[in-house]
This record gives sequence, structure tokens and C-alpha cells, in this order.
Amino acid sequence: MYFAGGRTFEYHNDPEKTASVTNDRGWRTLGDIGRLDDEGYLYLTDRQAHMIISGGVNIYPQEAENVLAGHPSVADVAVIGVPDDEMGEAVKAVVQPVDGAAAGPELAAALLDHCRAELATYKCPKTVDFVDELPRDPNGKLYKRLLRESYWKGHDSLVS
Repeated sequence: MYFAGGRTFEYHNDPEKTASVTNDRGWRTLGDIGRLDDEGYLYLTDRQAHMIISGGVNIYPQEAENVLAGHPSVADVAVIGVPDDEMGEAVKAVVQPVDGAAAGPELAAALLDHCRAELATYKCPKTVDFVDELPRDPNGKLYKRLLRESYWKGHDSLVS
């Protein structure tokens, strides 16, 4: 999503990043991805920084997060890209289960099946990890960067 008008802005001490968010018309983006419906309503669907690139395919994790969040055993969920030698990134779900004692291979398989029943297989996680709590700030914002960094330690690059 790009916008025109408004106040100009610059990233502090980062002219390259500032230039990267401006297109040839002078419109700017903050990295939000969305769509317009036939009536002109705008729906924000994800952030460009959260996009997963697996085998050259762009995958927006919000779709899988929405499906998994609807499962009765899921209290909270984040879907991220993790290192994959063959595909570049693989889709992984990090789940905070409603009942921590239920975390394990059976619940992971049920969640993957649940996702595949709703979405194309390539959009669904390949694996599920369970955590006691996802990293959130006091206002509830999920720190996906912290999750991704923990999986990308020791790799040459962090795909974002």
C-alpha cells in the first residue's frame, strides 16, 4: 500500500531505507499490504516485513495465523519464516496452546491438518513449535522479529 501527500519523513541516519519506501511517483509506503473490495473498502492483510519467501513463492503468514487462531486449542499463534536449506525459508507456526499439557506431536498434527483444510498446502506451516507465551509488548503487539531472530541465529542472513 502506497500513499501520497501527508508529511514527509526520513528514517534516522538511513537515507537508503528512506529511498526504498518511495516509488517513482513520490508515493510512500510503511510496509502494509492490503486490498480494496468492490465498494472501495480497504482491508489491511499483513506487513511486507512478515512475508515469507519459500522456493520463490511469497507467503503472507496472516492467512495461516487467522486459521490457526480459530482452532479451540490455540491461545495465541505466530507464523514465521525459518531457515530451510532447500527452499530458503520454511513456514513455521509458533503456538501458545490453551492447555500447555496438550502440546506435542498429536496437537501439532491436528493444527497442521486444520490449516490444510482451509488453505493451500504451501501457505500452511510445515512444523509447529509450542511456547508458554509469545513475546508481546505491554500493549499486546507481537514481536515477530524476536521470534525470527531465535531461529536464524548462526545463519548468514535473516530473511525479512
